Amino acid sequence: MKIVFHPKFYEVYTSDPAAAKGRMEAITKELKGEFDFIEPQAASEEDLARVHGAGHIQNIKRNSLVYELGALAAGGAILAAELAFKGEPAFGLIRPPGHHASPHSCWGFCYFNNIAIAIKKLIAEGKIKKALILDFDLHYGDGTANIFGGSKEVSYHHPEGTNREIFLKHLEEDLRKEKGYDMIAISAGFDRHVEDWGGLLRTEDYFAIGKLVKELSLLQCQGRRFAVLEGGYNHSVLGRNVKSFVQGFQD
Repeated sequence: MKIVFHPKFYEVYTSDPAAAKGRMEAITKELKGEFDFIEPQAASEEDLARVHGAGHIQNIKRNSLVYELGALAAGGAILAAELAFKGEPAFGLIRPPGHHASPHSCWGFCYFNNIAIAIKKLIAEGKIKKALILDFDLHYGDGTANIFGGSKEVSYHHPEGTNREIFLKHLEEDLRKEKGYDMIAISAGFDRHVEDWGGLLRTEDYFAIGKLVKELSLLQCQGRRFAVLEGGYNHSVLGRNVKSFVQGFQD
């Protein structure tokens, strides 16, 4: 199990909560020493352009630091996906997040749609034909949905529920009804936690989600699975929540 991370992700690039000082440190503190870390390279502009229009890319380039880290985050998602394709599950510990980035616009602390860029690259290279994306972030990934709406190659699922039991039930139902995919990709947001914005899930629920994805990936797609970080903003619990998920997700 690899953790895809680059020290540049510690940099504070804006004033929003996803870029806050100490956020990545809270996660790496929990994961280092237990998991292997590997550094990504930045995504190329060609990689970005499979998902985003030229105007959008140029707009992001106006802030050189945001562009640098955004391309590096997308590269982290690509590396996680490539590792997964080779049979090694991976977690992209990356920022900025991505699931609110559409082809020609973005919001919600996102700039480039990391998970979409990674999946599109694998499809373009003929490595996979179909992918399932599970997004368990508190917020609906409208960018991901906009990118893959109507697609026969990628299905996007964002389960909901008024309590943790219903949410986990809906999540499992969404995953079990899908068949015939070559990879599972996870937009892993941890802001549904009881001590975060969503006030719903417990730390052990993330382990259960990771374990379920692992089991279904072994049944459906030769274990090919990867995840990338989206939300999660309470630094006092974020690291434990990520670690819980990764422990369930690993082989």
